[in-house]
Amino acid sequence: MKCPICKHGQTQPDTVTVTLVRGGSTIVFRHVPGEVCENCGETYHSAEITEALLVQAEAAVAQGVEIDVRRFAVAA
Repeated sequence: MKCPICKHGQTQPDTVTVTLVRGGSTIVFRHVPGEVCENCGETYHSAEITEALLVQAEAAVAQGVEIDVRRFAVAA
């Protein structure tokens, strides 16, 4: 798709690192699939990936995690 941010690049499937911060917790997800703009680097995630990221991050925060780095995986 054409990037809606820069309006010049096309997005390509790739994996990225996503860092989410809430209060005193920082959760880093590695190898998250998405569409990345070849021009500006903006990343777009599907609704399913976004939901999985948020659910996993909320669970980590609820457990009192302060800093966590994990490989992303969508629950089956």
